[in-house]
Amino acid sequence: MYALRCEKLSRVFGRKKVLNDVSLALLPGEVYGLVGRNGAGKSTLLKILAGYLAPSAGSVEVWGEAMGPCRTSARLGCLIEHPSVNPALTGMQNVMVRAIAQGDPEPKAASSAAICAVGLEAQADDRAGSYSVGMKQRLGLALALVGAPDVLLLDEPFNGLDPEGVKKVRQLLVDLAHRHNCAVVVSSHVLDQLERMADRYGVISEGRLVAQMTAREVEEACAECLYLKTPDAARALVVLQRALPGASFAVMPDDAIRVEGAVESGEVGRALLAADVPVSSLYVHSRDIEDYFVGLMGGSGPVRGKAADADGNKGGGRDD
Repeated sequence: MYALRCEKLSRVFGRKKVLNDVSLALLPGEVYGLVGRNGAGKSTLLKILAGYLAPSAGSVEVWGEAMGPCRTSARLGCLIEHPSVNPALTGMQNVMVRAIAQGDPEPKAASSAAICAVGLEAQADDRAGSYSVGMKQRLGLALALVGAPDVLLLDEPFNGLDPEGVKKVRQLLVDLAHRHNCAVVVSSHVLDQLERMADRYGVISEGRLVAQMTAREVEEACAECLYLKTPDAARALVVLQRALPGASFAVMPDDAIRVEGAVESGEVGRALLAADVPVSSLYVHSRDIEDYFVGLMGGSGPVRGKAADADGNKGGGRDD
């Protein structure tokens, strides 16, 4: 059973469709990184999944239970946009209020566990109004952790955190997923942190989920490969496909040829020389994760993605 599943979610504000037929499914114990530009629809998607917004169309299930419009589940915790805290209460009191509202049989113990998990023990009895931005972010995460949720939805959880706080939160989320079987969705622009924790990624562009891929697939896509530039790319591609059947090739938007597989630059050069194909340049190239996702989001760069269904299965090739 999926921990979280949505089918064909759409949301319209006025005449603008900000979310368009988004379908995805999360397994228990999976960290899912949600990537997209500002305004792409990430926060809207998370708000619908959390029950803050009603979808214009589509459905949401949490552990097989259908969620009606603006309905949520006790098995789901979330931190979306700014943490909702009462500045007049202490950090512990804020969390206690949440635990009591959720009907936790031991609200004090549950609150203490959440406060400790995010590293706010020393500031637990301070008024939340005196907290720094990073401390408020940690408190918001503690609120999301009340009740030990089986699904966690987090929108930019690293905002305002210092390097130590980022590391602690990242380790906490990985631990919750891999040791406690919690399904975690993290929307973040801090791609180097997502890279250290995500098992799978989804890319949103203009309200559509344009690509889904595993961490292994992202790693392979960003691995070193050969790039070839030639004034006759079409003929070079035909020659290389015949001479090196074990390799894979793709023509980039700038007409460079990307060569992947266990192929040495010398093999490529010799094959083209034998066919009298001129070579302008031949070099090893690697992409970082930022370049890769910028391409998938529709930016410039030689990146191609594939559409995906709710289960993360890739469909036919398509430039995204």
